[in-house]
Amino acid sequence: MEITGIITAIVIGVIVGVLGRLVLPGRQRIGVLWTIVVGIVAALIGTFIAAGIGVADTGGVDWIELFIQIGLAAAGVAAVERAKVRA
Repeated sequence: MEITGIITAIVIGVIVGVLGRLVLPGRQRIGVLWTIVVGIVAALIGTFIAAGIGVADTGGVDWIELFIQIGLAAAGVAAVERAKVRA
């Protein structure tokens, strides 16, 4: 993976993490760094899932892949928040 790919993954991860937080109702008590980490992980896992079901490379914007990533980010943010509340 080249440096541009890493930077792109980080930028997309930040966006996906923020969108995942916006999807959840109420206030999430996790920090920005956790949101970024969850977003990057969700973006990577979502890309692999989309590739697995054959919707990763379509003409134009890959909406299905983006929705998968946002859904994973929302689930990840909720899981991290729940884990932090219990700790």
